[in-house]
Amino acid sequence: MPIITAPVITPEVPEVPPIEIPEVGFASITYVDPTGQRWPMTDLGADWYALAEGVSGLGAAPYELTADPHPRGGSRLRHVQPQARSIVWPLLVKGVDHTAFTANWRALARAFTRTLREGPGWLEVARPDGSGRRIAVYYSQGWDGQGRTATGITWDSAVVTLWCEDPYWLDVQAQTVHRETGTGVDYLAPYPSVSSSQVLGATTVMNAGDVDVWPTWVVTGPATSISFTREDTGDSFTLDMADTAHGALLAGQTVTISTDPPRVRSGAGENLVAGLNWPEAVLWSLPPGETAVTFQLVGAEAGSAVDLTYYPRYETA
Repeated sequence: MPIITAPVITPEVPEVPPIEIPEVGFASITYVDPTGQRWPMTDLGADWYALAEGVSGLGAAPYELTADPHPRGGSRLRHVQPQARSIVWPLLVKGVDHTAFTANWRALARAFTRTLREGPGWLEVARPDGSGRRIAVYYSQGWDGQGRTATGITWDSAVVTLWCEDPYWLDVQAQTVHRETGTGVDYLAPYPSVSSSQVLGATTVMNAGDVDVWPTWVVTGPATSISFTREDTGDSFTLDMADTAHGALLAGQTVTISTDPPRVRSGAGENLVAGLNWPEAVLWSLPPGETAVTFQLVGAEAGSAVDLTYYPRYETA
């Protein structure tokens, strides 16, 4: 019997025209509030848009350097710590009359300030070549009008400061690696042959970003034990399903392993972090460039799979 399903409707994403932005160049910028509503920031024909003069904080991440005096003079760098960044974002808001202006002003104020109650918004930078980067932002201060004669009637401007707990920009497109166990065949039937039943194993993962990324792993059963090794450092971690209340992964069941923050959840939401081989477990990151890694599933059968997902991180927009 055919199955009738509802048509899939993809929400239309408004096209934002690119303009020249300090520290960025020619790009389109959109603010996405915690509800997912998109607010174009570079459409000069809209009722609000960013003022290029005064924009800052879109360049390289800020760092704090820790150094020790050297007996022969000078200092020696001991530690480098990335710091949260602040983005200064001047905005012009207008309306055809005072009522329309007030509605726009209030709506944008809420779109930014709700990040303090509902989680971060995102500032997205899209390039004409189709690439894009984004950064999570929280409202800090600045939604105040100029307070000058003629402002606050049909137009006004605000200089907003957005705070970013992670100073790095993320690629808008996730990078994925999929490995799946194939169907085995009898070695002697109909004649001696070699089966590709173990597609999982050694592979090379490419991080095109500027800094380390902390990937997420989704494992699909059947499997009883799961090990992941970063070959250049030897760092590894193993999830033994026998050490969890869940037990072995059956066909179609999944477990998700997050490396930052450290978290292990079954498809039903069970907390399985106790199944990791603590204290030896190292939930490792992927450095920039190519990294050799190995996936090992014990108890794997046809359909067992590993999906690795990460977003490259960049210094600048």
